Amino acid sequence: MLVPREMPLSTIHLENMLALSRMGVAMVPPMPAYYNHPETVDDITNHIVTRVLDQFGLDYHKARRWNGLRTAEQFAQEIE
Repeated sequence: MLVPREMPLSTIHLENMLALSRMGVAMVPPMPAYYNHPETVDDITNHIVTRVLDQFGLDYHKARRWNGLRTAEQFAQEIE
């Protein structure tokens, strides 16, 4: 598994990543996700760590899993 964090990625970076991918290496870029509405930098970090550990089949106790979209009823209750 490779977690590429440097950017911008040069042609050399991309060619090396392609070669690794062809060997079966998983590319897991540490991109923050905002669909789970993080409130702190720790929330963003925990999400990235969770995604990395998921690749190894490891559970992370601080993981906040996305459970799909809220129903209209759930959304209405939140804004009341």
